[in-house]
Amino acid sequence: MRLHGRLWIASFPLAAALLLAACGSVNVVSEGGDSDLMLGGNDPVAYFAAGASVTGRSSIKAQHLGLTYRFASDENRRQFITSPERYVPQFGGFCAQAMAYAVPVPASTDVFKIIDGKLYLFADARAKLFFEMDQERNLGLAWHYWETEVQNTNWRLQSFKRLLFHVPNYKTDAELADEYQKRFGKSPS
Repeated sequence: MRLHGRLWIASFPLAAALLLAACGSVNVVSEGGDSDLMLGGNDPVAYFAAGASVTGRSSIKAQHLGLTYRFASDENRRQFITSPERYVPQFGGFCAQAMAYAVPVPASTDVFKIIDGKLYLFADARAKLFFEMDQERNLGLAWHYWETEVQNTNWRLQSFKRLLFHVPNYKTDAELADEYQKRFGKSPS
């Protein structure tokens, strides 16, 4: 009986790790019958066509790499299916500014920027401002960390790790706000 108890205790961390690993490295929500819904249900094509986040309809959707995308129109769905990589959010839908520090943070679906024909999301307007202070450098860092450290990992564990052990280029919100103030002579809003 004791051996059985020890075996259960020894296998508990493995089971917990496998369960957490299922969390994946994309920012999805569950809504209705869609358990892996990207962009909070917003239409990915609309970011490009309308220049705004537009709520997709649950009756018009498509799957891409196991994730569900909703669309405001059948035409947008058709465009997505024709070229999905053109429209999917970069960094799994996580905040591009936080990714420059290897920290996957869920992004707002309303704060975005199209850079070189790709969709980047941000946690909030302030994160976008900080990202734009040195966009080229931040984009390079974000891609580096995404490809070498974050992609295909459990985003919660990755966030925890990098909030405890910062990357060398890490700056606090206060440091970024101070840098913004010095560069532009005003406080970031």
